[in-house]
Amino acid sequence: MVKENCGVVGIFSRDGSNVIPMVIDALRALQHRGQEAWGVAIPKKLPLKRLGLVSAASSELQKITDEYASNAAIGHVRYSTVGKSNLDNAQPLKIKDLCIAHNGTIANVAELANMVGGCTFTPQNASDTLVAAQRLVSLMSTNGRLGSALSILKNEMAGSYCFTFVSDDGAVYAARDPRGFRPMVLGSKDDDVTIVASESSALSAVGAKLVRDVQPGELLKFSKNGIESEMFSEEKKHAHCSFEFTYFAHPTSKMEGANIYVARKKIGQFLARKFPIPDADLVIPVPDSARPAALGYAQELGIPFDEGLLKDRYSKKGPLRSFIEPHQTDRVEINRWIIPITEIIQGKHVIVIDDSLVRGTSSRTIIKALRRAGARKISMLITYPPIKYPCYAGIDFPSQEELATGANHDGTEKDMIERVKNEIGADFLGYNDARNLASAVGIPLDSLCFTCTTGDYSTLGIKPTFKTRLEMKGE
Repeated sequence: MVKENCGVVGIFSRDGSNVIPMVIDALRALQHRGQEAWGVAIPKKLPLKRLGLVSAASSELQKITDEYASNAAIGHVRYSTVGKSNLDNAQPLKIKDLCIAHNGTIANVAELANMVGGCTFTPQNASDTLVAAQRLVSLMSTNGRLGSALSILKNEMAGSYCFTFVSDDGAVYAARDPRGFRPMVLGSKDDDVTIVASESSALSAVGAKLVRDVQPGELLKFSKNGIESEMFSEEKKHAHCSFEFTYFAHPTSKMEGANIYVARKKIGQFLARKFPIPDADLVIPVPDSARPAALGYAQELGIPFDEGLLKDRYSKKGPLRSFIEPHQTDRVEINRWIIPITEIIQGKHVIVIDDSLVRGTSSRTIIKALRRAGARKISMLITYPPIKYPCYAGIDFPSQEELATGANHDGTEKDMIERVKNEIGADFLGYNDARNLASAVGIPLDSLCFTCTTGDYSTLGIKPTFKTRLEMKGE
């Protein structure tokens, strides 16, 4: 599987009620987007930040709710793509009278850092969010309004970003980048509370209703005057992250008009038409995000579906998502607790459906476990196309050295798939393709981002120099 997709939330109550309990519940509903750290921020106070899961702080949540009581707040769960996994890089951040939380990755952060007092950016001493926030506040000091500053910054800054802000004057803001790489939705509750969040699953968690997607290039402001909207960019070509639809987003969420569960089930149906395997005995998912696709595949071909692999949710890291863990040792530990059910697997030709194959860590571990459980033959199908290039738009596979496909793409696609198949130990390996995935989701191919499969970074406006993981994350 794959790693920064953070989660952000911003909530404003016009009747003055304390929104911190809702912020905390929303962050827990976005925990699948980031497991490394979380935080909340309110006006006129330094942000509160904690390492680990929101639930790990359960004993102090009431104290936090009381001490940070406010009718205006933002929150963040972190999954790092740039910067070390430490408390200094946790969010929200405060710069002067503005707190900021960010989901995405600023691809030209070193260049942007030169505009902020000539400071030197390295992964060891800063995060891309800090540099972007410093530049934004600098632009606001000369241009006044946040919208005006964003209209300038979007021309200076390459990458993906969904921002939430809370200002010391008590307003909450939200902005989505002009291409719409990362998702963001607007919701409301009881006509008095307005919410923005990375996904609609966070709205459901607090009893709010989904109003609409925040438009790419849109800035929203929530205050006692209600909701104000302005467009800081009118970019017509969008590039929604295709990886959200196969892995990152919560299955209950609705994104760009598509329910994620339904989209994943259709992806499985379309994958079955691409790879009909008639002699298979059983279809099983790699838990958990591949389950809808596996069900769709099985139903399309009339092959039995079963749960041949289960996560041990009682182990320390069993409930976590391996892809978004920052360290390889942790990813291995999580995958070690995906356990096969021998009585279901033994003697069978098993089709294993997984959402993606990035580093190959989980695939190798799972296939070895299935062999030990007595599988006669293992065919692995991947709902996402081959990932060949680093992502600079908010997903953590920043270096080619980490990818199962390798750094050399001179050979044919068939040769590459054969090599990966042998490395993970499968009898057959099949990847989805971009056109097939787009058709299943119901979004035009040219409105989705597939940079990690094509190596075409034109939608980001960059021509990257590929770096090592050490250079990207300082570890």
